[in-house]
Amino acid sequence: MPINKNALIRYKVLDACFRNRQRKWTLDMLIDKVSDALYEYEGISKGASIRTVQYDIQMMRSDKLGYNAPIIVVDKKYYTYEDPKYSITNLPISHTDMQQMSEAVELLKQFKGFEHFSNLNDVVQKLEDHVYSTTKKQPSIIHFEKNERLMGIHFLDELYKAIQDKKVLKIEYKSFKAESANIITFHPWWLKEYKNRWFLFGLKAETILNLALDRILTIETDEKSQYKPSQINSIDDYFKDVIGVTVSLNIRAEHVKLWVDAGNAPYVETKPLHQSQEIFERNDDGSIIIGIKVQLNFELEREILGFGASMIVISPKKLRKRIAQTIQKQFRNYLPEPDTKS
Repeated sequence: MPINKNALIRYKVLDACFRNRQRKWTLDMLIDKVSDALYEYEGISKGASIRTVQYDIQMMRSDKLGYNAPIIVVDKKYYTYEDPKYSITNLPISHTDMQQMSEAVELLKQFKGFEHFSNLNDVVQKLEDHVYSTTKKQPSIIHFEKNERLMGIHFLDELYKAIQDKKVLKIEYKSFKAESANIITFHPWWLKEYKNRWFLFGLKAETILNLALDRILTIETDEKSQYKPSQINSIDDYFKDVIGVTVSLNIRAEHVKLWVDAGNAPYVETKPLHQSQEIFERNDDGSIIIGIKVQLNFELEREILGFGASMIVISPKKLRKRIAQTIQKQFRNYLPEPDTKS
């Protein structure tokens, strides 16, 4: 049986009251508590009726919602749980719920191939794993990568709401290169995750910037400034020519040709460096030559360098030269130190 939002609020309030052993709850007190919650969360000023609360108690006691709540009346006046450890929030998921969750997982999995739903992939996997672990009575079999020490994550919810509400922000920000923090007036547009780091995109004065959340120190809402919304039609179009988060509006994407050795060719084929990736040649030794069309940015160089000797830049020449200079610098860093003992 589906539960509407107001009913769920009432059930949760009643549950909290029945678990609170510090007070004795009469029906009138329960009605007042429920009415206060409905007004606070939903702005409903008419309150809850006696009939509604009595029906809620009856529903919680019954098996219709799977609660079977042990609600008793003490001295014919005070409502509480017979079992002090009981709560409707502690209930295991019912067989019907599990079946519906399984169906929901299967439905959501159908959207994995659609770009618009690509952000649901991790959610679907987590839900699928939870369903499996619950039905099989065993621990989860999927471990998702997470970094508990990642800084700035606590700003996500605040920034998300600021974008939704179109609020200008005063952000105290200290970049890696800066000696001290600066206060930035910022018009937030989007949030993007890359390599387990989060970035905020938006406007500072007339310049589009991205700010790493782990470099943000404080955030305040600027109520005096008028919000400037994004003039970019599509976030996907904005990022379509880059690897990572560094986008230059004045730089055109270039054709990049790369050689990949046989050991890494299957990996690069199954996990393309960029959506534009094409295979130009398959060599007899198992190596391949691929092409991508992207802006030449820091993240592209870092991706290429991450493959070490397994990937070689064929073109363009300026990218090949920059990669070569970085490798030469790395090589000099690993030269034997001079013997100072002799």
